Amino acid sequence: MQALPQHDGLDGGPRKTPPGGERFCAATGTVTPVADMIRFVVAPDGTVVPDLKRRLPGRGIWVTATRPALRSALVRKSFAKSFKREVRVAPDIVEATERLLERAALDALAMARKARKTAIGFAKTEAALAHDRVVGLIRASDAAADGVRKLDAARRRRTADTAENIAVISIFTSAQLDLAFGRANVIHAALLGGSESETFLART
Repeated sequence: MQALPQHDGLDGGPRKTPPGGERFCAATGTVTPVADMIRFVVAPDGTVVPDLKRRLPGRGIWVTATRPALRSALVRKSFAKSFKREVRVAPDIVEATERLLERAALDALAMARKARKTAIGFAKTEAALAHDRVVGLIRASDAAADGVRKLDAARRRRTADTAENIAVISIFTSAQLDLAFGRANVIHAALLGGSESETFLART
């Protein structure tokens, strides 16, 4: 059964909001699916910290997962108001949260590689687009235009007569992809169907 929206500011703990539920955004004042939000809790030292995996103990508040929403929460002092107490908020909480989200996505990509749900390199990516169930096309943000153009053409040929939706991810640098894949000079990769791939796409 679909969970009813929760309109109060604080949740009842990490297990009180099931997947598919909705929460009140402390920044925007709107009720939003939890899949599009970040949970924040107060650490023992009184510091507000993001709970990306939604497992940290204590009651938490939720903020829509965008830079403007999180910055709005800072300007409006939403954390202190929602927690109803004095809390410490790091001045770089927006950037720190973004770094944590980025790290979580790259960790998920590394897990997809270990599960053999990726095809790495231009030639293997092109072959995967022709023959495999591809759910994502990964390219480095600093990829050369020629390679991007050729693989985009291959993706369009693949999806021209189907209802397939192949996501395109181009937010990570080649250096970041090198670390996630455990090899050097990664520019292009295909993400193959599977639960590990879905986790990466959700985090991204």
